[in-house]
Amino acid sequence: MKLTSEQVKQTVNQLGAQVLPDEHPAMPQLNSMFGEHTFFVDETGLKVLEPTPSLGAERQTGEVVSLADWSDADLTRLMAHEPEPTGVIVVFEHVRQLTIAGREGRSDRRGRPPP
Repeated sequence: MKLTSEQVKQTVNQLGAQVLPDEHPAMPQLNSMFGEHTFFVDETGLKVLEPTPSLGAERQTGEVVSLADWSDADLTRLMAHEPEPTGVIVVFEHVRQLTIAGREGRSDRRGRPPP
């Protein structure tokens, strides 16, 4: 699942994981092995999100799936394994799109535009 920048922020906040930027040197290899995803790493290894049934029109969710574990104490080498659902669900808060004077803008949960 490829995430929007807002979904990445929400995932990082909920998981405490770090996102691998699209410019990371490992991205071509990860994309060829696992497909187009937004990849995250944490203290246990490499993760992605897979879509789950929605909780309603206001929220989307994704389940954290483990793709690889760290194989060294320095957290520099990953050992890929079969995808393993972790049971951890990330809930994305809905961010409404506003049209203001012909321009689109984002709003917070209360419908206010950003400063």
